[in-house]
Amino acid sequence: MSSGHVPDTPADNLTEQVEGDSKKQELPAVPDMDVSEDTGFTVKIQAPGTEPTDFQVSPLAMVQEIKQVLMDREETCRRTCFSLQLNGITLDNFAHLRSIPGLQEGSILRVVEEPYNFREVRIHLRHIRDLLKSLDLTDGYNGVEGSSPSFLSCVTEECQEGDGLKQMSCSPPDHILPGSKERLLVPLLPHTNSGKSSGCLKVLTMSSWNPPPGNRKMHGDLMYLNVVTMEDRHFSITASSRGFYVNQSTTYSFNPKPANPSVLSHALLDLLSHISPVFKKNFSALLKRRYARSTHPFERIATPFQVFSWTAPALDHTMDCVRAEDVSSFCLGYEEHVPALARDWNEELQTTRELPRKTVTDRLMRDRAVFKANSDFVSTATRGAMAVVDGNVMPINPSEEPRQQMFIWSNIVFSLGFDVRDQYRDLGGEAAAHAAPVLDLNGVRAYWAVDQEGLFLIGTVVIDYRGYRVTAQTIVPGILERDQEQSVVYGSIDFGKTVVSDDRYLELLDKPSKKLRVQRHLVLNKDDTAVELRSSVEHKGIVGNDGRRYILDLLFTFPPDLNFLPVEGEDLNPVCQQLGFPKLHPHRLVCLRQELIDAFVEHRCAVSFLDQHTILEICVCLNMNITNIFIHLTGVRFPKESTEDIQKQKQQLKDAAVFLISNQIAAFVSCFFIIIELIKQIIPDVCPCAVEPSALSASVSHFLNCVLSSFAEARVIQQNDKLASRRRSRRRRSRASVGSTVTSCSNLTPTDLWGAIKAEAQEYYHYSLPCGSVEEAVDKCRLQRITLLREIAIKTGIQILLREYHFDSEHKTLFTEEDILNIFPIVKHISPRSSDALYLLRCGQSRVQQGCLKEGCELISQALGLFTNVYGALHQDVCICLRLLGRIHYILGDYAEALSHQQRAVLISERVLGIEHPNTIQEYKHLGLYCFAVGQPVTALRLLYRARYLMLLVCGEDHPEMALLDSKIGLVLHSVMACDLSLKFLENALVLTSKYQGPSSLKLAQSHHLLAKVHESKGDFRAALTHEKERYGIYRKQVGEAHEKTQESSEYLKHLTHQAVILQKTMNWIYKTGSDTNIPPFNLNSPSRVWIMEQLNLVTGIVLIPLR
Repeated sequence: MSSGHVPDTPADNLTEQVEGDSKKQELPAVPDMDVSEDTGFTVKIQAPGTEPTDFQVSPLAMVQEIKQVLMDREETCRRTCFSLQLNGITLDNFAHLRSIPGLQEGSILRVVEEPYNFREVRIHLRHIRDLLKSLDLTDGYNGVEGSSPSFLSCVTEECQEGDGLKQMSCSPPDHILPGSKERLLVPLLPHTNSGKSSGCLKVLTMSSWNPPPGNRKMHGDLMYLNVVTMEDRHFSITASSRGFYVNQSTTYSFNPKPANPSVLSHALLDLLSHISPVFKKNFSALLKRRYARSTHPFERIATPFQVFSWTAPALDHTMDCVRAEDVSSFCLGYEEHVPALARDWNEELQTTRELPRKTVTDRLMRDRAVFKANSDFVSTATRGAMAVVDGNVMPINPSEEPRQQMFIWSNIVFSLGFDVRDQYRDLGGEAAAHAAPVLDLNGVRAYWAVDQEGLFLIGTVVIDYRGYRVTAQTIVPGILERDQEQSVVYGSIDFGKTVVSDDRYLELLDKPSKKLRVQRHLVLNKDDTAVELRSSVEHKGIVGNDGRRYILDLLFTFPPDLNFLPVEGEDLNPVCQQLGFPKLHPHRLVCLRQELIDAFVEHRCAVSFLDQHTILEICVCLNMNITNIFIHLTGVRFPKESTEDIQKQKQQLKDAAVFLISNQIAAFVSCFFIIIELIKQIIPDVCPCAVEPSALSASVSHFLNCVLSSFAEARVIQQNDKLASRRRSRRRRSRASVGSTVTSCSNLTPTDLWGAIKAEAQEYYHYSLPCGSVEEAVDKCRLQRITLLREIAIKTGIQILLREYHFDSEHKTLFTEEDILNIFPIVKHISPRSSDALYLLRCGQSRVQQGCLKEGCELISQALGLFTNVYGALHQDVCICLRLLGRIHYILGDYAEALSHQQRAVLISERVLGIEHPNTIQEYKHLGLYCFAVGQPVTALRLLYRARYLMLLVCGEDHPEMALLDSKIGLVLHSVMACDLSLKFLENALVLTSKYQGPSSLKLAQSHHLLAKVHESKGDFRAALTHEKERYGIYRKQVGEAHEKTQESSEYLKHLTHQAVILQKTMNWIYKTGSDTNIPPFNLNSPSRVWIMEQLNLVTGIVLIPLR
């Protein structure tokens, strides 16, 4: 569901390792970390009029964070303007708890109400708005304020009506059953009973009497509000330094004196409850639902990076004074354009990286500050990029043509992804200019991960929005005040003709060069002087006015892929040549991923059994710098003594190119992936960026019709909202010019679009696409149109209306402009991680692999605590820890604890990754297993049905993972004796297992056995014998007659035969005598819970080994 940010994903070795992954990896030693000083402790919080309550806190937490938690708790959510006092001393909001003298276990912190100021009133209003909308998913669908939807509580909530509910709950909707061709979209966002609350207020908005006149400011007036209650009573309220009260003003008469009777409330909610009984009643009900046991705090916490939804229901647009104030100040950009009010992002990012890192506590506080500063920077950069594309920011070079303009907003510089000065002319022009920002971001990510002290990187975010690629970067102090030639003290600014170096940079780049496998090398300057470098020649070292040493332009960080770089006089390996390589690519900025380089080195070492000296030689020879120079930069010259080394490096890269296509890339090329990527790439060509804003919905809907609709006469249907001009004759020419912006899109036909897709596939991927229409794509590539729609929307940032789309209709347009709700940005950025927590997590996984489950569980629990301290509760690393802890507790038999951990993992995955992200689907599967383990089969079925629906939507039924999921569903249904339903899912699992695992697979034998058991429970022994014979044959062929599994199958065959004989004799007796009065009832027992659990574990890949 997410179509927003593209952060770093956790490394492969951080994913779940206890699910049967047999890959060997080096096991790190248990870390010697003293985290005792970071152990949480309990304090007491006493609010006015309440008894002290216990509160668990962390020494690393700040006072401000405790205040935020208090503002979210039911007992104290009405207050925002207060301070915390310890022994009568007011605590600093930004002080860490461990630095507060006298604060210890059992200390009492008192909540003391403070006077308001204008800023505090605005915070109070925003908080009230959040409370009133806390059950509303509008912000989540609109992608604001870190909100994103979650539906776990809705999926698991208990229905209260109807008899025979339990049996009904076991039956899935028809569109989830195996073989169903329906792919419904509406169930993606299930209706929740708590999502629609009774109204508390009709209107809460700013008064037109603002700001208060001078004489009223002298009386403490800060702001005036207008309120319309549900009783349709109108009130004018004064926000003063002492609190809130009703004044005597009306719409047309200003009278700031207090109304009679006069009531002063420090919290606005208390005043509203006093003047409106309906508000008091409905707000109390809202709080009860908000803090109900069925909802979890994770559903309300803001995510660090915004997640966008690609589909949303039709939402009512309501009056919102906070939203109106935000958008007015944002569009005008007052705060961002006033230097005194704008944050210095470069200083923030660099200062946090300079924090101490000697102790564990220092590193945790540093990681926390770095993550917070980076997430805030990404959020601001995203808003700025959208403002730039929307035309709300003035360029710093307005006289240049639009493609060459640059922008500064909130101390961030924004540039567009065009080749403005022929900088990339020799590298592919516009195609290279479009690829360069992402390559530069990858370089920043690589150097950031090394974390070299004293070497600084500028904050970088790449945003794709409305067909534009925008690069947002922090500003190096002084770089705008001098020429680039004067700024660069390391590297080259003219593609290697003039090269300079610096001893301090060589020292700083020593560690990164080893980590990134960059060899020290010499290049010749224009005066034939040898200059030493430890990075690509295009990397630039700049000393800012702040004295920090920055490294920029990191797009040449990784070595090139020679398969797509034809070089005169250089021949590739015969293996590559037989496959038609090298092939010409639209641009020459084709780089190997860092993961591939690491895999190549490991492969060479493992295959050749090389000694340590040769391993180091390979690492050195995989030099990304010199290969980049000789491939891209023809002006670079090398000393004669480097000739032999260069030849070795060329050969290493040729070997890496062979390794890529022979070991890393599968033989089957995903037609689905190619179509999605090509559609994303050709959008700027077929629908230019400069579309009139009023025609955006029409253009996007027409584009989607051309891609997905079977309606041959798809055309732009633009509704002008029935606006008519009073000066038609004089406006006719203007209207024609506006309409011309849609001409290229309106002339687009499905045939033209799919022809462009095929041509782009041949040019970009050198792949002959076997389909020339959406119908052929569905038939030949086995694609689903709804899956194509989802992927297109996510990749391009389109948000569509939640409704059922009839893709096969040949007589009606599929999409209209009313179906296009919004366009969101696609954001690529780095995501800093906590090194100490990651190390603890790796060590915990290693201990689990060694069989030390309890020790590994303790280490992972410590990692979870550190991750939470650094990131907060909502982060993918936190989700990984919770999933692992859930699995370990499940293996140890603590099912309730496993369920608790996995429930949080599902919530986090939904909020951070999206409600139908593949990881979220996996989390739902695990949660379903744990629900069954604690004795909740109906809830388990709901969760597994939800996972199956999401899989059908994301990838369709023809997928190997679907076989495992259907096996789980069939087993749970078997446990409640819903045998007919169980057979449907197990038979589908059998078909998929046979297709993807082969006719002799042991997994196929297991599928046959599960079907045999269900048929036995139904009394159909003939079918049971058929399936069990298949199982027996596979085991006998694969593991031999003497294997215990073969013997077990043989015994079960005897049992089934005996049962079948008894049943047949019984039936013969009935036919012979015509009476069954003397026949004892035939015993068809349901399967034992122990057996079901064993089979679920086998299907999931869990093998329980008794621990001594």
